[in-house]
Amino acid sequence: MLSDFTKINTFLTVVKEKSFSKASAKLGISQPAVTQQMKYIEEYLDVKILDRKKNGIRLTKEGEQLLIIAQKLYKAVTTAEQQLLSILNKNITFIFGTSKVIGDYILPKVLNDIKAKINNEVSVNVGLSQEAIDDLLDKKVDMALIESPIFQDGIIYREWIEDEIVVFSNQPLPRKMKNENALSYKWVCRDTHSHTRKLFKEYLEMSGFDDCETFNVITESSSLTTIIQTIIHAPKEDTTPTVSIASYKAIQEYVEDRKLFVTRLPKQMKRTLYIAYLKERKHDAFIDTVLNFLMTIK
Repeated sequence: MLSDFTKINTFLTVVKEKSFSKASAKLGISQPAVTQQMKYIEEYLDVKILDRKKNGIRLTKEGEQLLIIAQKLYKAVTTAEQQLLSILNKNITFIFGTSKVIGDYILPKVLNDIKAKINNEVSVNVGLSQEAIDDLLDKKVDMALIESPIFQDGIIYREWIEDEIVVFSNQPLPRKMKNENALSYKWVCRDTHSHTRKLFKEYLEMSGFDDCETFNVITESSSLTTIIQTIIHAPKEDTTPTVSIASYKAIQEYVEDRKLFVTRLPKQMKRTLYIAYLKERKHDAFIDTVLNFLMTIK
């Protein structure tokens, strides 16, 4: 059973996520498949390793012992992957297709680490999520990192990072935004084709706010960098804040430096970012190494 690392990895993911359904989403397999793999382990060992509760799962005594063994095995496999890549010694360029937020603000922070992991060059094509998936299917990129799942046959999707969309300004804002605040602010909006803008519109409706089409929009842009810089350089002496929306991860450094300030809707705007790769490459050493590294990022 230990030679079948797939089942061990599923067990580790179930323990980490404390949920069969969350493990299913993380692994990109069906929940019945997760259940079947856990059942196989229990039948093989002839012991119960997990108790399923309403608030998650709990390890049995035998499950805790298996966890120690599985963690050791995971570490050994990770080390072996690194050694395998050094044997392969291929001169390649690993290419990512990404959505704009991921390609411009999240991935650059770890590109050098990925390059070191695979000992090869790394390239990034930044565009829309749909473009990244199209390039993946056309084998123009090795992996797609996207803001919204665009499900296609032949692709494995893995839940990656939980992202939050916030309203931000260069002036302090209330902790929670009210409808009257939204109507009074000056807005620098994302373009009408932006997935972020569509998500914002949905959350406004869920929060009982007026439609964003009624807001005081002073300009629109398809470039988040342009929007951020416009907000940063808006006149601070103006009693009416100039605001926009963005992924918190894109503006986090500015918030920590107190150059920007955020407010949130009563119902927080959250979304899951996804990693996608071709099913035919699910055993590819380079895909495995990059995937395992990305899954450690929070």
